[in-house]
Amino acid sequence: MDYKELAQVAIDAKKAAYVPYSKFRVGAALFGKSGKIYMGCNIESAAYSPTCCAERTALVKAVSEGEREFTAIAVAGSAEGGEVQYCYPCGVCRQFLKEFVSDDMPVIIAKTADDYRVHKFEELLPHSFGPEDLK
Repeated sequence: MDYKELAQVAIDAKKAAYVPYSKFRVGAALFGKSGKIYMGCNIESAAYSPTCCAERTALVKAVSEGEREFTAIAVAGSAEGGEVQYCYPCGVCRQFLKEFVSDDMPVIIAKTADDYRVHKFEELLPHSFGPEDLK
């Protein structure tokens, strides 16, 4: 799977987003070590706190299906009718991903399938706390 393809899957995942309040759609595509791609979108709640981000939706789907190792994630987001922008995972999603990803896993932040940035996970969550700290 190349970055362009994974970015396109994240862009496509935005279409399923449930965003009646913010009107800000986010899609994520998490690439499992098995070769399977897990799509996620953001799902809002009127109570706001139970809202689930696209990245966590994808990770929960993957883990619930038995996948535990991942080789990349792509994220794409934009406001309805607004300019497409680079959309980075929130702090909660970064910490949630930390449980299952390596520090050098690529994180693809996509505007389009041809316009994206690639970061190592550790760049997005430096000096993080993870499972290795509980030993």
